[in-house]
Amino acid sequence: MIVFNTTYTVPNGDARNFVIWVHQSYLLKAQESGILSAGRMLRVLNHKDQESESFCIQFEVEDNGKLHQWYLNQGTLLEKEMKTLFEGRVLSFSTILESIEVG
Repeated sequence: MIVFNTTYTVPNGDARNFVIWVHQSYLLKAQESGILSAGRMLRVLNHKDQESESFCIQFEVEDNGKLHQWYLNQGTLLEKEMKTLFEGRVLSFSTILESIEVG
């Protein structure tokens, strides 16, 4: 199982609207195809910048190939929507993680 994690840094003035948009739009649209599942949003607590907040959005996905397929179809559209809504003020980076099972 792969965990697709994206961390966002959002100016304080946009943080509330960003959280609302993620919950009312992004999480739902990202999972519509059925490729991504278990979507959730988390606040980064050890973030030190007083002028912004950081959040992570995570999904589970079967493998890298399916994640790539999702990104080409839904991911790029959601990225464009975010850039339009927040006029480029939201910065992000993504990490692809693999779940490790013992035994």
